Parts: sequence; C-alpha cells; structure tokens
Amino acid sequence: MNKIPHIKLSLINGEIFDSKNIENKTILFFYPKADTPGCTIEANEFQLKLNQFKKIGFVIIGCSKDPIKKNIDFAKKFNLKYQLASDLNDACEKLGIWVEKSMYGKKYFGIDRSTFIIDTNGKILFSWNKVKVKGHVDEVLSVAKSL
Repeated sequence: MNKIPHIKLSLINGEIFDSKNIENKTILFFYPKADTPGCTIEANEFQLKLNQFKKIGFVIIGCSKDPIKKNIDFAKKFNLKYQLASDLNDACEKLGIWVEKSMYGKKYFGIDRSTFIIDTNGKILFSWNKVKVKGHVDEVLSVAKSL
C-alpha cells in the first residue's frame, strides 16, 4: 500500500480528517478501545513525545471505532493535546486493520493496533501492524526523524 486509501475520520474537535486533503505530515495510529490499559499507555506515550514530533513537522492523530464522545472523554481524562478520531465508517476495513480476533475462544472483529506515517501527498512512508505497545512510540519517533 503506497498511498493511503480515501478515508474520512471524525475528529474530536468537530473537524474531519480526509486523506485526500492532508495538510501536515501525520502519524496516524489506530488503537482497539479508548481507556483500556494498552491503549492508555500508547496514547500517553504519544503525548509525552508530542513536542518532539511537532519539532520535526508531524501531527499525531489517534483513532479507534469508539463513539466520538468516548474519545473526547479519553482525551480529557489523560490531557491529550493531539487529536483523537472515530472511525465511524470503513477506514479500518480499507486499511486492512479490521481483523478477526479471538479471546477466551470467542471470535470477534476488532482493530489490529497499527501506525502509519503519512506525508502531505497521502503517501504511506512507513507502517506497523500488530503493534506491541512497549517501545513503539520511540520506534515511530526514530523512523519519523529519519524521513
């Protein structure tokens, strides 16, 4: 996947992220569910490194399939200073990260924790799937600095 498919995400500030009109280099990370342990760690680590990403010209957007209100509450609870988004349509499906999972023998569909580095032309410069939270944000920052 060289170019991000056409997706629209509802941002918590009321705006829409449209992959056909990307104004800034973007780190777009997808997390399974707001305010759960792994997602909270990942969101807080992006917050801790936010100024470093800004210095090299990147904006951060975190996205889940949670309702907008849940993402607003998540951002407020942890004082996140970057945008969160809700995939209310089919962005995860288009990106191939809406996958069948299994927990305690029960199958369900959910987000494959993933991160994409996207330039202003919509080109995916780097991506990660099946992300393990520990050390991930540092790795994303390192790759972003090298681009």
